[in-house]
Amino acid sequence: MTTVSAGSLQASLANRTILVIDDSEAVRTAFEVLLSLHGARVLVAATPDDGLAALARASVDLVIQDMNFRREATSGAEGMALFHEIRTRFPQVPIVLLTAWTHLETAVELVRAGAADYIAKPWDDARLLTSVRNLLDLGRARAEAAEWRRARREARAELAERFELRGVVYESEAMHTVVCTATQVARADVPVLILGPNGVGKEVLADIVQANSERAARPYFKVNLGALPVELIEAELFGTEAGAFTGARARTGRFEAADGGTLFLDELGTLSGGGQAKLLRVLQTGEFERLGANVTRRTRVRIIAATNTNLRQAIRAGTFREDLFYRLNVIELEVPPLAERREDILPLAQHFLERGFTLVPAAEEALLRYPWPGNVRELQNAIRRACLLAGGSAIGVAALNLPAPTAASDEAANVDRTAVEQALERAHGVIAHAARELGLSRQALYRRMEKLGLRGH
Repeated sequence: MTTVSAGSLQASLANRTILVIDDSEAVRTAFEVLLSLHGARVLVAATPDDGLAALARASVDLVIQDMNFRREATSGAEGMALFHEIRTRFPQVPIVLLTAWTHLETAVELVRAGAADYIAKPWDDARLLTSVRNLLDLGRARAEAAEWRRARREARAELAERFELRGVVYESEAMHTVVCTATQVARADVPVLILGPNGVGKEVLADIVQANSERAARPYFKVNLGALPVELIEAELFGTEAGAFTGARARTGRFEAADGGTLFLDELGTLSGGGQAKLLRVLQTGEFERLGANVTRRTRVRIIAATNTNLRQAIRAGTFREDLFYRLNVIELEVPPLAERREDILPLAQHFLERGFTLVPAAEEALLRYPWPGNVRELQNAIRRACLLAGGSAIGVAALNLPAPTAASDEAANVDRTAVEQALERAHGVIAHAARELGLSRQALYRRMEKLGLRGH
């Protein structure tokens, strides 16, 4: 009789409410028997008015409606009117159209207008049951997704009420977890190390930690170590005495200026060996000297450091001190690249749009397809550029001027089995930690493990 799995039908239809609107009592009875056999609750109505009244009274998961409701009617106009009325008043309810072959073209037209499916009379039970099952499953999935989004919005709103989030924009679960962790550790007066590739928003996360700490009202300085010449980094951090080097004047360093507050050290991986030794000393004792001075000074500064460098790899290479790493790594926050949290792309794009500009659907699709190797910073630049180049207020694909996609090289191809196994062992099988140690993205490590036949947690 039907090739549809009875078990899957029972799971999909059980306790779901289906409304059948048809002027034929025989048709209504046939649907009632067929659908009830698989656990559905079936409501029936003989006229459009009765059908709309039933929708107003009860929570309906699916509507099956005829196209004509009077014996002499053959145009399908009544069905079209009913369809549009249901779509207007109950837009979330999927509608299946029952149509004779003479109304097939009309049914196809209504599918383009939003009807979920159409079934030709006389119908095939298997085809009808399959359509009903798929639509109910899809409706359940959409409802669950909507509930998840609602819960996530409420969680973000609650977090924003309790903490200062510095205007951070996100939608993804991954970013929500990182932001939550940042707010939780903010009041612990310990160093924080923020990891992640360039452009992901590490500085914003540092701002969140500082803004919610007990030092929020104290001095807060930022030093981009990667933007300073190596010979000037120590002078910037620790200050100088007049005559310390040619042209040097007495100058207060950032550690001294930030006493009692917070110091954000960006691009930590570029710090020289000498600078690392002095930073370690400050962290351990609170003591330092200005360049060219013999007087020891003291400071109490909370350090938030950020880097895109794989510090564990740098330790093995001998370019970063292990003792400094563990001194800084009391709290570790890792910001995932934008490619791993694609739910954040459109909210961020909307945030970066200038007032009065909108993104056309094709442009939004292009933004979602693009891999964003430059992360949030690249997205921000792309939107700003598009606002300047767009001929009007609607931004299309051309105005985005995104680079053409290229065949991505397999960044893990040169990592051998032994290296992967050792990294997984040290990380106790945790993929994220092993990937970071190897200098790979999680996706790249997964691909490599799949090729090597390895498994992780």
